Amino acid sequence: MIDKLKNDLKKAMKTGDKEKLNPLRNLISKIKMKEIEKGDSLTKAESEKICVSSAKKIKESISQFEAGKRYDLAEIEKKELKVIQNYIPEQLPVEEITIIVKKIIEESSSSGKSDMGKVMSKVMQQIGNNADGKIVQKIVLSELK
Repeated sequence: MIDKLKNDLKKAMKTGDKEKLNPLRNLISKIKMKEIEKGDSLTKAESEKICVSSAKKIKESISQFEAGKRYDLAEIEKKELKVIQNYIPEQLPVEEITIIVKKIIEESSSSGKSDMGKVMSKVMQQIGNNADGKIVQKIVLSELK
């Protein structure tokens, strides 16, 4: 993942694509910091998790800027988000997540909201970075009655 980001950064520098430079530099720096913290190279899944986390933070920033009527800053963040989304694994549709949740609830004999933590952990292990945790949480809550 880091090699792909570095190659894309080089291409952006050569072509003068300033909109891609900052998001790519930020991702590379976050991945390198995590590698230093870990003391080893990150797996693809770990790198993707950093990209997903960065995208979430940018989405929050966009909503904050829009709430504060700072549409100019929101547009800048939207452009960064568009770049970062190229490095995030494709997200599963709600229907597929619902099928997975129902299957796990059935397998674990979960019956109520008190089993939410157990169900969420199993679902997130299976789904990985392919779905937003908030969406999964809503589905699990709706399925646990």
